Amino acid sequence: MNVGVIGAGYVGLVTGACLADFGHTVTCVDADADRIEGLCRGALPFHEPGASELVHHNVAAGRLRFSHRLKDGVAGTRVIILAVGTPDDGAGSPDLTQLDRAIVEVARELDGYHVIAIKSTVPVGTNRRVSELVRAHLLQPARVDVVSNPEFLREGSAVGDFMRPDRVVIGSNSAQASAIMRDLYRPLYLIDTPVVCTDPETAELIKYACNAFLATKISFVNEIANLCDEVGVDVHVVAKAMGLDKRIGPKFLHAGPGFGGSCFPKDTRALATLGRRYGVPLRIVESAIAVNIAQGEAVVAKVAAAVAGLAGRTIAVLGLAFKPNTSDVRESPAIHLCIRLVEEGAIVRAFDPVACASAAAVIEADAVTYAESAYEAADGADAVVIMTEWNEFRSLDLHRLQGVMRDAVIVDVRNVLDPARVRSLGFTYVATGRRAPLVAVERAAR
Repeated sequence: MNVGVIGAGYVGLVTGACLADFGHTVTCVDADADRIEGLCRGALPFHEPGASELVHHNVAAGRLRFSHRLKDGVAGTRVIILAVGTPDDGAGSPDLTQLDRAIVEVARELDGYHVIAIKSTVPVGTNRRVSELVRAHLLQPARVDVVSNPEFLREGSAVGDFMRPDRVVIGSNSAQASAIMRDLYRPLYLIDTPVVCTDPETAELIKYACNAFLATKISFVNEIANLCDEVGVDVHVVAKAMGLDKRIGPKFLHAGPGFGGSCFPKDTRALATLGRRYGVPLRIVESAIAVNIAQGEAVVAKVAAAVAGLAGRTIAVLGLAFKPNTSDVRESPAIHLCIRLVEEGAIVRAFDPVACASAAAVIEADAVTYAESAYEAADGADAVVIMTEWNEFRSLDLHRLQGVMRDAVIVDVRNVLDPARVRSLGFTYVATGRRAPLVAVERAAR
């Protein structure tokens, strides 16, 4: 099948490369000519494990190509996938400007029959509005079915998520369009992937409901972690026991600085806004958002307490991406921390294996010094703060770290280190929800 993907960003590029690997012929289109030029040279605009190899393989096989001309993603295609950005508009709703612009341009190129699949995260009712927009801007006779096909890709494991998904959601009122979309994902039938076929409005809401529920789990365990700190209980043991309950499950029960990234923050705000618009306040979702904001400030307070005041202190921040295995710093708790530390008068040195350049693009110039390694960042520091759970931070040479720091203080926001070992070396060790006496923790774990 010939497929056009409009938008060669995170979702669009991974989607296009994976569909090409399924055997389809895919053209990825993006208005950013520099991005397309880079992709044609084999340079990806972001870090994602496995994506570069997948792109290079399918380009070489002739199944994947790139263009900055929109008509190249429309002509001769059966399915056109929209994967453009829908960022927060500043008032809690998604900004659909890019989507609307893409729809109008696509409509002007259409003839014959096409399926337009919306993979961008959009509010309920967008499918219907897009269908009307397409009809209003057709320049020649064409028949179009608009399908909602939300993505569920996790940054850092997006290729695996696409190739081995928990489910595929197809929202359509057209039997023909649904059949074509099923054919698009036919290779997934071999691994018995569930396919949920429903109406467009339900498909649109499924994406928001899933993200909001996962974000709520994160906020819940962070509140439990804060309580653990006060009552002397280890949140690791609490979360492990919770996760063993099959009704709850262990995923997203890791205490830390709160959720970030391109999806959870904006999607929870969008869902809360949608609820208020329809007179159905989503109090649990709104509480999850409020807890997440408070958790960011709690981290600032925790660091300040660990060094007895931030003014003039040198703080090494390890990890800038919102999660490991990605260069994405959008709404990263680490970025918030760096900005707040600077505001409080601290000197901030930071290191991330892949996200320093991304961070430098969003933090005021010269506010933060970026190091080439964790040890360079920690040189002369009053405290090291671990903000992203990169594997290399789990195996830090603590003797070397202690040797370069001014004061042996570690604030392990992600709980990646062994408290007993760190403290045995003479460090002041502060974690998230792990203030319990070790004997009690070991007894509880048994």
